[in-house]
Amino acid sequence: MTSRNTNEAGTPHEAATPHGRGTADDIDPAVRAELSRLRDSIDNIDAAVVHMLAERFKCTQQVGHLKAAHQLPPADPAREASQIARLRRLAESAKLDPAFAEKLLNFIIAEVIRHHETIANDAGGGDGSPT
Repeated sequence: MTSRNTNEAGTPHEAATPHGRGTADDIDPAVRAELSRLRDSIDNIDAAVVHMLAERFKCTQQVGHLKAAHQLPPADPAREASQIARLRRLAESAKLDPAFAEKLLNFIIAEVIRHHETIANDAGGGDGSPT
């Protein structure tokens, strides 16, 4: 598909659009309105996800301080495995790809462990492992 564009001199010419699709200017107003409505919903959901992650990290910071105070290791493989299994079940019931949910949780877990290691080091416990 091509669209009418002008070159730097202002002369009209045919320009191919990516993937043979029209430009944003070619979108039907009803489609544009629906895209806007859906994107507004996505933006609201993204904001909620960020706020929920912030709350989650507040809790995991408290866990990190408790672990450091009691010289517990930053990582808890049994807890992590349990959380991954639980999240995979939740993902399946929500019709979300469980592999995607697991990747997301693994990313979050890695960040939490990094925070716990920092807390343990700041508390003077080295890596947080029992001595």
